[in-house]
Amino acid sequence: MAKLGKRTRAAREAFAGKENLSVEDAVALVKNNAKAKFDETIEIALNLGVDTRHADQMVRGVVGLPNGTGKSMRVAVFARGPKADEAKEAGADIVGAEDLMETIQGGTIEFDRCIATPDMMPVVGRLGKILGPRNLMPNPKVGTVTMDVKAAVEAAKGGEVQFKAEKGGVVHAGVGKASFDEAKLVENVRAFVSAVAKAKPTGAKGTYMKKIALSSTMGPGVTLDVAEASGE
Repeated sequence: MAKLGKRTRAAREAFAGKENLSVEDAVALVKNNAKAKFDETIEIALNLGVDTRHADQMVRGVVGLPNGTGKSMRVAVFARGPKADEAKEAGADIVGAEDLMETIQGGTIEFDRCIATPDMMPVVGRLGKILGPRNLMPNPKVGTVTMDVKAAVEAAKGGEVQFKAEKGGVVHAGVGKASFDEAKLVENVRAFVSAVAKAKPTGAKGTYMKKIALSSTMGPGVTLDVAEASGE
């Protein structure tokens, strides 16, 4: 059996026997044990009582974290003419049309969020098999297919987070950095959990939120008290 490093052993000891904590206690524990040499991301994972194979049980949405994510978001926009100019002025990193489609088809994806004007969807639609599995496909339900390109770009740059239930009903996202103040992380965690709660699909049966866990990039995870975290 591989020998555990000093940092890993210390983290496991700190987390031992702790579960179903309040958001405040979980944030403090995770933040104080994020000891890597880089600014670790604080990550949340929710295990939901949904079967994503059924359309009426799909969970998808977007939330603007009150204190941002701490991550620099690279934004690509499919637009032409004045809307392309609007995207550039708003701070989009990549703007294009067929040329951008060809770049992506060639295997170059240098962005974290993709936005498109409605008229560009016939072009973007050809990229479904590439962007879909990466959760990058523009979608009007989360505001990434829109004529208000300026607002969409600014929201993406300002800490907006998209979420989507994966196979097994798991939703996960980064909700800040270990360098954030505890109070700001707590606000972000509560905002994210609230958004997922509001996105409860009509087809969900039984317990919706089964488990919530918080961790840092390199650290162990700890479970949260679901009722306390969701304000039930």
